[in-house]
Amino acid sequence: MRYICKKLIMAKANKHSDKRVGKSRPSKLKAPETSYTNKKSTPSKSKGKANSNPDEIRLNKYISNSGMCSRREADMHISIGSVMVNGKVVTEMGYKVKLEDEVRYDGQRVNPEKKAYVLLNKPKGFATTTSEGKGRTVMDLVSNATNSRIRPIGRLGRNSMGLLLFTNDDQIHAKFTNSKHGVTRLFQVELDKNLKYDDLKQIKEGFKVAGKTITVEDISYIDGAPKKEIGLKIKNTGNTIIRTIFEHLKYDIIKLDCVMIADLTKKDIPRGHWKHLTELEISKLKML
Repeated sequence: MRYICKKLIMAKANKHSDKRVGKSRPSKLKAPETSYTNKKSTPSKSKGKANSNPDEIRLNKYISNSGMCSRREADMHISIGSVMVNGKVVTEMGYKVKLEDEVRYDGQRVNPEKKAYVLLNKPKGFATTTSEGKGRTVMDLVSNATNSRIRPIGRLGRNSMGLLLFTNDDQIHAKFTNSKHGVTRLFQVELDKNLKYDDLKQIKEGFKVAGKTITVEDISYIDGAPKKEIGLKIKNTGNTIIRTIFEHLKYDIIKLDCVMIADLTKKDIPRGHWKHLTELEISKLKML
C-alpha cells in the first residue's frame, strides 16, 4: 500500500521538462544457413523507369530503412531467397515495393520505419484516437515528435490526464495489450466524496458487475490526502474499468490521472508535453 502512495507522491513532485531523444540500436540480420536460389519462383514485376512511381521504393532500401541492415546486406538476403513480399519469395535485384506491402525476412514482418517510442503527459480535452474528425486528439500533441507512424497504446478518456505511450513497435503493443500479463499502470483518482473503507476492500478483493468479475492489481488511500483521493493500479490498457468500478459503487470521478506506466513516470514532462524514451527505458519495457 505504502509503495503506491510513495510512487504517487514522487510522480506529482516533478513539473519541469526538456524533450530528450533516445536512440535504439537495431540488430543486424543474419543470413540463414540454408540458401534458396530458385529464381524461377521470383514474382514478375515490370521495372519501368526509376522514377515511374513515387510511391514505390527499392526493396533493399525498404529493408535498410527499418534499421535491420544496410542496403548491401539487404541485397544479399534478397538474392538467397530470405525475403518475401506479400507472401511470395523475391530474389530480383531492383525489385520495388510500396510502403503498404507486407515484407518479411525469415517469416518476421519488416517495418520500413525506424522504431520510435514517445511518452506523452496528456492534458484534458484531447481524445485518444488516430481517426480524423474527432476534434482535438492526442495525435495533434505528438505530431512533431517523429516521422514514424506511431500510435497510442491503449487509451485515456477525453477528460482523463496523464501518461500515454506511443510507438510503432508491434511487439511492445502486443506486450501491453496481452490479456494475461499486460503492463501495470498507476492512476491517481479523485472522487466526489470519501471512499468508504468497505468499498475500498471490495475493490481490492474483486467483485462482479453485470456478471463480469472486476479486479485490480492494488488500491490504497494516499498518505496525507483526503480519503477521496486514492491510488489504483491496473493492467488494462484503457480506463473504462475504473469508471465502471466507481459508477457501480455510486461515486463520481472528479479527476483521473495516469502517473506511471510500468517504471515510466511523469518526471520532467509537463502537462501537454512529450519525450522520447531513452535506450535504458526502451530496454526495460522490452524485458517486462
